[in-house]
Amino acid sequence: PEALVVADLCFCEYTDHGHCGPLDHKGDVDNDATLENLMLQARVAAEAGADMVAPSGMMDGMVAAIREGLDESGFSNVPIMSYATKFASCFYGPFRDAAGCGLGQGNRKTYQRDPANSREAIEEAAQDELEGADILMVKPGMPYLDILARLREETNLPLAVYQVSGENAMIKAAAEKGLLDETDAMMESLLAFKRAGADIILSYFAVEAIKQIQQGYLENA
Repeated sequence: PEALVVADLCFCEYTDHGHCGPLDHKGDVDNDATLENLMLQARVAAEAGADMVAPSGMMDGMVAAIREGLDESGFSNVPIMSYATKFASCFYGPFRDAAGCGLGQGNRKTYQRDPANSREAIEEAAQDELEGADILMVKPGMPYLDILARLREETNLPLAVYQVSGENAMIKAAAEKGLLDETDAMMESLLAFKRAGADIILSYFAVEAIKQIQQGYLENA
């Protein structure tokens, strides 16, 4: 019961097409209709006991809508960790296959960030901060250390980084082939996030990394 519960707010696992919200008559994600759903989803999560909510769908205005919905429902103290700069990346593949939320058609490039456009990513994060985000997240992690470092210079908000399934699988696969040491690669990647300015790291390596730290890995490295 003392664990911090963070609820991911998105709809990709609940739609038959795999997109992060309902589609309009043109087949595009309906941003405003999704905001209405996010307000409801955030309230339900808070009522169920979530300590924090984390919208991950990259809808325009999502932080403002969620903040309004939480405040009106009496959950003004529930913070928002925004997936502020979530890129349209290939590194999500293993998770999406496991979760069954791959796309039936199209792609997510119309609402997730373009991997080539760093300036838009910084602007998106700044907008989320203005709308009331309490924590800003960069996702994925290793391919976007430059974005994380730039955000650290731009904001005093806590920064989170998400080391996604493809990053984990890449290290695992290389280690299985004997190309690198898994523990060293894992810890070096996590140290890179801290060096770039992350306050919070979400990683599939979390449990193993904690064990290594408790066993004195950093002192012995």
